[in-house]
Amino acid sequence: MEVAVIKYNAGNIYSVECALRRLGITPIVTDSPEVLMRADKVLFPGVGEASSAMSYLREHGLDRVIVNLTQPVLGICIGLQLLCRHSEEGNADGLGLFDIDVRRFVPQNSEQKIPHMGWNTLHNLKGPLFEGVAEGSYAYFVHSYYAPVASDCIAECNYIAPFCAALHRNNFYATQFHVEKSGAVGVRILENFLAL
Repeated sequence: MEVAVIKYNAGNIYSVECALRRLGITPIVTDSPEVLMRADKVLFPGVGEASSAMSYLREHGLDRVIVNLTQPVLGICIGLQLLCRHSEEGNADGLGLFDIDVRRFVPQNSEQKIPHMGWNTLHNLKGPLFEGVAEGSYAYFVHSYYAPVASDCIAECNYIAPFCAALHRNNFYATQFHVEKSGAVGVRILENFLAL
């Protein structure tokens, strides 16, 4: 199985590469349209800023490549946000695969810190990505922006407001949390994705 990880100007790609290697997969980290289109699975991870990430994708033609992929694709963290229609971060238009506008967390009191960072529980789990993952399982989050709960949600979380912890539409899946840093739960989700 050929697994590709999209290379663009976002951090944390190495962590995803290491997580896949632990599962016996040697991924190809690439920005080559040809490699991305022929891969069996594609991961779109990252930590970064939405407007600069989208600028890079557009400059390299990757925006058009990603939206036309037909194999299973997994966005992680900013990958989820960039798959949405728009982000308040840098007032950036995203790829529009999910009809959702990403918003910034607005603290309601001094206890609520931004970014939302650390372990939090997953609820309302649906679909093959969460096969064998228990309701209320913990996953690891680091983010200041979120996708509000919408029809494409396949997992929810609550921090300041309820939000989509994971999304699914057609061949596109995405998690706001870092599967590669979420222990046994993250391993199971990666295994489920690779088995799609």
